[in-house]
Amino acid sequence: MHPADEAPIAPLAEAGTSQAVKAQLRLREMVLAGELPGGARIAELTLVEKLGVSRTPIRAALMRLEQEGLLQCLPGGGYAVRTFSEIDVTDAIALRGTLEGLAARLAAERGVDPAVLADAQACLAAIDATLAPPALDDEGFSRYVALNAHFHELLGRMVGSEVVARELERVRCLPFASPSAFVMVQTHSPQARDLLVVAQDQHRQLLDAIEHQEGARAEAIMREHSRLAQRNLRAALSGHATGRGPADMPALTLIRRG
Repeated sequence: MHPADEAPIAPLAEAGTSQAVKAQLRLREMVLAGELPGGARIAELTLVEKLGVSRTPIRAALMRLEQEGLLQCLPGGGYAVRTFSEIDVTDAIALRGTLEGLAARLAAERGVDPAVLADAQACLAAIDATLAPPALDDEGFSRYVALNAHFHELLGRMVGSEVVARELERVRCLPFASPSAFVMVQTHSPQARDLLVVAQDQHRQLLDAIEHQEGARAEAIMREHSRLAQRNLRAALSGHATGRGPADMPALTLIRRG
């Protein structure tokens, strides 16, 4: 076959992948926004109409979200939105803390590209600026969430291992396991900014440990860092159970207490 005959295949494949990613992101958003409640069966045709893509990318998105744990396969075929026990979410956060601790230790022991360290320092400087006001508004919290996510992504680059970075990305995609999954619940707490300042101090201590090649210390800091997420989880569930939780976290209905 002449090379020119194969040229159209790449754009078509790329377009199909783009549609699948678009469907995956939108479907995840629908689940976490409460548009698809826990236990609800997923109707492919409804999604085709709602998302404006064909059934092929819809099916790819459904498979991906089943792998992430947001959906479950039904015995007779198809998918339904999963619900989670509090222990499920606690374990997912603990798993992230364990993997991030490993990444931090390896980064300290192996050394980090100075350019990546500089990026991390710049990210923390931006977080410092975000936390400078005595109180944070919704925009400030949103900015913190974005910068916090970026810092945790940089940790994956610091370790210099595609294997570890891939697994870190995988665990952060587990339901409610991302570093900022429950940060927004703090907007309703008088101690909101103080908790983020504590988290930021841990970020600083982590970089110090990595720069001084203190692997055990770096690992311990990241394991302790994940405990803040556990605290935020308990606060979110407690507020939700009493009706005082944030109205912008309908995904909490997917978590069963006890």
